[in-house]
Amino acid sequence: MSLTFEGRVVLVTGAGGGLGREYALAFAERGASVIVNDLGADTKGGGKSSAAADKVVEEIRAKGGKAVANYDSVEDGEKLIQSALDAFGRIDVLVNNAGILRDRSFARTSDLDWDLIHRVHLRGSFLVTRAAWNHMKNQKFGRIIMTTSGAGIYGNFGQANYSAAKLGLLGLANTLAIEGRKYNIYCNTIAPVAGSRLTETVMPPDLVASLKPEFVAPLVLWLCHEQCQENGALFETGAGWIAKLRWERSLGRTVRQKNQPMTPEAVRDQWDQICDFTDATKPTSLQESTMSIVSVLSQVESGGEVSGNPTSAAVSSSGINPIEAVGTKLPPSSFSYTHIQCILYALGVGMSTKDPDHLRFLYEGHEDFVCLPSFGVIVAQSVLMGGGLTSVPGLNIDFTQVLHGEQYLELYKPLPTSGTLTSETTIADVLDKGSGAVILMDVKTFCDEELICFNQFSVFVVGAGGFGGKRSSDKAIAPLPPPQRAPDAVVIDSTSTDQAALYRLSGDWNPLHIDPSFAAMGGFKAPILHGLCSFGFAARHVLKQFADNDPSRFKAIKVRFAKPVMPGQSIQTEMWKEGNRIHIQCKVKETDAVVLTGAYVDLHGAAEASPEDPPQAGGLHSELVFAEIGRRIKDTGSELVKKVNAVFGWEITKDGKIAAQWTIDLKNGSGSLQKGPHSGKADVTITVSDEDFLEVVQGKLNPQKAFFSGKLKVRGNIMLSQKLEVILKDHAKL
Repeated sequence: MSLTFEGRVVLVTGAGGGLGREYALAFAERGASVIVNDLGADTKGGGKSSAAADKVVEEIRAKGGKAVANYDSVEDGEKLIQSALDAFGRIDVLVNNAGILRDRSFARTSDLDWDLIHRVHLRGSFLVTRAAWNHMKNQKFGRIIMTTSGAGIYGNFGQANYSAAKLGLLGLANTLAIEGRKYNIYCNTIAPVAGSRLTETVMPPDLVASLKPEFVAPLVLWLCHEQCQENGALFETGAGWIAKLRWERSLGRTVRQKNQPMTPEAVRDQWDQICDFTDATKPTSLQESTMSIVSVLSQVESGGEVSGNPTSAAVSSSGINPIEAVGTKLPPSSFSYTHIQCILYALGVGMSTKDPDHLRFLYEGHEDFVCLPSFGVIVAQSVLMGGGLTSVPGLNIDFTQVLHGEQYLELYKPLPTSGTLTSETTIADVLDKGSGAVILMDVKTFCDEELICFNQFSVFVVGAGGFGGKRSSDKAIAPLPPPQRAPDAVVIDSTSTDQAALYRLSGDWNPLHIDPSFAAMGGFKAPILHGLCSFGFAARHVLKQFADNDPSRFKAIKVRFAKPVMPGQSIQTEMWKEGNRIHIQCKVKETDAVVLTGAYVDLHGAAEASPEDPPQAGGLHSELVFAEIGRRIKDTGSELVKKVNAVFGWEITKDGKIAAQWTIDLKNGSGSLQKGPHSGKADVTITVSDEDFLEVVQGKLNPQKAFFSGKLKVRGNIMLSQKLEVILKDHAKL
């Protein structure tokens, strides 16, 4: 299907000839209304004429297109955008293409040579883009192209002024891409090589003639189309060739130790390793880039081990070997605590004596003094804080790139208010996500020999993907989206400006949460709140709203960490009750940014005690789905029987073996669900793995594709499988 720009308004600067003319003609040919801007100056910025812009407008109109001319300088950015608004009522696409040259060797570059280049290229692009920005923001659509140059990327003799301005455009574009993303404003940068008035001065005539502008224009049109989701990227292009560029960084070397001076001799002695690009990383954001430095500083200051050999932190296909890593058991760790740690944690996640219900968590002399259930992550967090992963074979990763992605906690008994607990950690799985690796760590915590709780830490290692591993795992406890309806309850809770300073007393000493200079290096305006602190806020919100602050009713919690909270901001927890499961989503009230996603809390029923024989962690996800289907059958079974009129048998497999069987009878009476095979004969029997079943239900896996790929097997009347949507989608709504 061809790309069209019907209804779109496009402004191209410097469109009187060369690349700009080609862009204008191409956009118009595909239905866009085009503003052809050209000052009519010479290549050095002198003179002024309307002839160039008028000629291009005439070409467009002669072919039946829509175009108007604009003769203003790009330094008059508001006038250019006003031309678009006056002629066509809006502005959708801006191609910043105008430019001049004043080439001089650096020693001969005058103030005028420097200033004029920057005024046209960098300042001009800034002024036109700024004039368009709010219009694009208000209409929730915009596409912007910045034009850099190989001289800006690599440098070029005699073009210091031009090179500086052109690389400045790349920095401008990268920031606009970040700021515009939430408004559907995408900004990309191209470094074109084409025959034009500017390249005539630096290329042989035959090469200029061969590098036609029409070999560049298709890239610009694609980047400006609404279908294109590329944002913040840099492309080199010419002669029909297009390549995407990115930064690359060596693994580097830490050349200092705590309480010891750093010397130039240490730098000299490690220079080869500092400059070694073997197993290089490819940072894609300021946060990703600077977090390496923050992590190293944190490790040095805390006296922790900092890798002395860059190859030991290799982030490449050879850095991770799942066969070696999966199943590895870390040395057991112990955690001793008293009531003081329980109280500190409760204060750290926002509890206060202002609320009388909180006193039982804050006062050791209270007759019902108890420990918050979410304290269960604290007793096991040494797996992340203690550097235990460094001993795991097959995990040769850059530990400065480790981010906490998801967390699951399940309690089998209420946590004691003091004691010594022992945790056993196993590497459950390692997944290849392409841009990084996910490491799943299962942590079982015991009091003496009694299993108290289970944690699954899911950490993401930036840049460690691409080792050829699997992308998903049936061992991962999956996050789940909330129901598509208004929440049943909303709690808004303010954090204090000292919330992170207080929470860190529970054992997470990362300076990112307390030291403004560390936070600034991580790309944050101020220290951020711990993700597990937000986790604790959410857990206690559910506990109060739906369990009367009774810790014995708390069973499990799962969250995915999305964005940080700044101390002093308010956490808004939205809750949906579905049986004993409470789906939750947490936002920052002031910004509406979602900070915890795919989250839920499972509660025991009001009359239930803590289970004597709790189910093993990492059980079948499908049980939750069938429980929901059973509830819906009770509510609308008669209607379903009329629509479906069939008996479905299900065989749910795990690790290649049948782990559970279910029967959905929508043929008799008002319908029923039972665990186990049908007493008679099912009309159709479906065999599918627990993991694939959940993806089908969530709409992530198309049932037909699953069938033809062998993931979903059907016996009996295969045509009845078409009625699955009635059961799984319309009524399960999971």
